[in-house]
Amino acid sequence: MNVIRPEAAPGRPLAATQGLVDVDIHPRVRSLHDYDPYLSAEMRHRLHSYGIRPRHGFVKGTPYFKSQPLASRRDAWTPEGGTPASDPGFTATQHLDFHGVDVGVLNPLQPSGQGDMNNAFSTAMAHAVNEWQLDQWVAVDQRLRASVVVPYEDPEASAAEIRKRAGDARFCQVLLMSRTSHPLGNPKYWPIFEAAQEANLPIGIHAFGYSGWPMTNGGWPSFYIEEVSEHATSCQSLVNSMVIEGVFERFRRLKIVLIECGFGWLPSVAWRLDKLWPTLRDEVPHLKRAPSEQIREHIWVSTQPVEEPPRPEQLLDCMGWIGWDKILYASDYPHWDFDDPRHAIPSYIPEAQRAAIYGGNARRVYGF
Repeated sequence: MNVIRPEAAPGRPLAATQGLVDVDIHPRVRSLHDYDPYLSAEMRHRLHSYGIRPRHGFVKGTPYFKSQPLASRRDAWTPEGGTPASDPGFTATQHLDFHGVDVGVLNPLQPSGQGDMNNAFSTAMAHAVNEWQLDQWVAVDQRLRASVVVPYEDPEASAAEIRKRAGDARFCQVLLMSRTSHPLGNPKYWPIFEAAQEANLPIGIHAFGYSGWPMTNGGWPSFYIEEVSEHATSCQSLVNSMVIEGVFERFRRLKIVLIECGFGWLPSVAWRLDKLWPTLRDEVPHLKRAPSEQIREHIWVSTQPVEEPPRPEQLLDCMGWIGWDKILYASDYPHWDFDDPRHAIPSYIPEAQRAAIYGGNARRVYGF
């Protein structure tokens, strides 16, 4: 349920008896100069002279209008006119304090340099974004945890950045985008999985990413609503790829958290793979476990968006199949489709399951 005009009165969900953990908050810099203290002179020159260069056909900006400026709630601009989620104090007042959030996971999106056409620049930016999160957010508010931003198109550099942050409790996951330049299960990316597993960090895969390919199988769509809808298909492709390439056979302790991708599609993907696997398994002898078993063991999902079918039992069936212990609450603050925690989880879901979704499940997967 999206709440563009949140309720005026503060409050947290009554069902959040295991705490309230928000796994999707998007901090943003006030200006690109915020990264300057963490970049070399060469990389500062590159950033301010050439900017971020994602691997898609638009030199500046994103391919679609994002519903509202910076895809954000109109009331999320700071009182001084700053960009949404650029002021930790205002973010705390408007969201963490207002809704009683115990732990918030930071997922910096662009401008972060992830997937940039220049790998060296992407690597430098990932380091800068990580230091900026620690200095400007986590040090200011102890409720916040950072994500390890990595230059995922350079897996070896990504692995080095993960190992640099390993053991630092201020980081709780590794952050990737869902649209990489190759299907995510490709062995090219395995150094990232190896380092994440070694560090005992889940990998959060957030929707979006412009890595050179349209989000559909038929080219670039016309509207933002199509782009948003295609988050599900981008994740179907990466789940297929990770299962079939054998990622979960090789990395048996790997945890994947799908963020802002929906989840109503996940059972049907597993069922289709299970249907095909007995017939075609000669092609993939490295797969020892049924695809559905791998998916249910290794994949967590987040709310926002929650599918809202007209018949509640359909959503209950879907969530039950995925696993009530595998679903995490996400607000997507400060974006236009922000989910107020008091309304995000339908009340027809049993109270014990809602409590787990609001906080218990996140505490277990992230170790909070």
